[in-house]
Amino acid sequence: MRSVERAARAWSRRLVTVGTGIAVGGAALAAWNRVTVPRLSRAPAPVTEAVTVCVPARDEAALLPDLIGDLRAQVGIERLRILVLDDASTDDTAARALRAMDRDPRCELLRGTAGPPPGWTGKAAACAALAEHAEGTGGETGPGVLVFLDADIRLAPTALAAAVTRLRRHDLALLAPWPQQRAETVAERSVQPLLCWSWACTLPVTWADRGTRTSTVVACGQFLVFDAASYRAIGGHEPVAGSVAEDLDIARVLRRAGHRTAMAAAGELARTRMYRSADELVAGYRRWLWSAYGGSVAGGIAVGVVAAWAYWLPPLAAVLGRGHLRRTGLLGYTAAVASRLLARDLETGRRPDRHDLVAALAHPASVATYLLLWQHSHRARRRNALTWRGRTLTPRQELDSR
Repeated sequence: MRSVERAARAWSRRLVTVGTGIAVGGAALAAWNRVTVPRLSRAPAPVTEAVTVCVPARDEAALLPDLIGDLRAQVGIERLRILVLDDASTDDTAARALRAMDRDPRCELLRGTAGPPPGWTGKAAACAALAEHAEGTGGETGPGVLVFLDADIRLAPTALAAAVTRLRRHDLALLAPWPQQRAETVAERSVQPLLCWSWACTLPVTWADRGTRTSTVVACGQFLVFDAASYRAIGGHEPVAGSVAEDLDIARVLRRAGHRTAMAAAGELARTRMYRSADELVAGYRRWLWSAYGGSVAGGIAVGVVAAWAYWLPPLAAVLGRGHLRRTGLLGYTAAVASRLLARDLETGRRPDRHDLVAALAHPASVATYLLLWQHSHRARRRNALTWRGRTLTPRQELDSR
């Protein structure tokens, strides 16, 4: 009996040690990314080429006017156009957009009265329509740079100039500035910081962005800056027409075609509050989270096992263990908290506040919440119950996420 107990303790120590090692490795990588991931410049060079901003908007009456105000206040861009597509909204999005534009000649409102074509998501179809209009009305050469923004993003006056300057200075086909994710409710603080943390502690970003491997793409569809010629060369949004993660997939298409894509931390220059309640958060993640890991259930389970190993076992050992086991578990838990705080610092460009600290201390619960959302998304997909903004998403759509 004693030999069995000793063997069990030995296995427990091994499991906790490995889990702690994973957590420490993630914290070290987050620290590396905190130092090396580039940031948008606060003092960008003036932009003289044509820049067209495309904003797809469906039922965004509450948020769109503020974004239009931010766009009209942009500085450092001589030839700026602002295109907004009201995508068959059921509220007064169009009327409020026109009031916010206030007859600014740089602004134009397009009206979409029908749903997306078969096989297209609403957002991809709206982005394609905006890009086509920009090309058709941009003169002989069309826009040099296309910028796609979600309606819930907010921009500092130099944000666009900083993004375009970095795109050109580093000869990129796509720059994906990572906006600061605002989180105010308990549900948001539990889940939203995981978006940045998930890549900050698993991927050496500057190394990954030197090549064209499709498996190392980082992008956020709320803010995408394209070289217009490269965008046209791959067929625009058509290759990702049915994707619920079109931001990552269009970057992969570009890389497969030999183009370079990269990300940069936007910090205070771009911020967003993606969801404003627990219900919105659940609905939003249910729409697309099934597509993570290439849509593979086995891949998701594997990630879940590793996450539990690294971020549940060490905290349990810190609480329930004794001696060396407890110290090892405490080290793993401390590393997990540190990785969350480092990722938050990377994302925001400021020191984490007390809300960030509390959220980081609750990291095991955050991981559990994420895994539940992933399972919920897969269950909804199996039942063909995926919807967004009142539209049913294409059932059983498979993604090429290689």
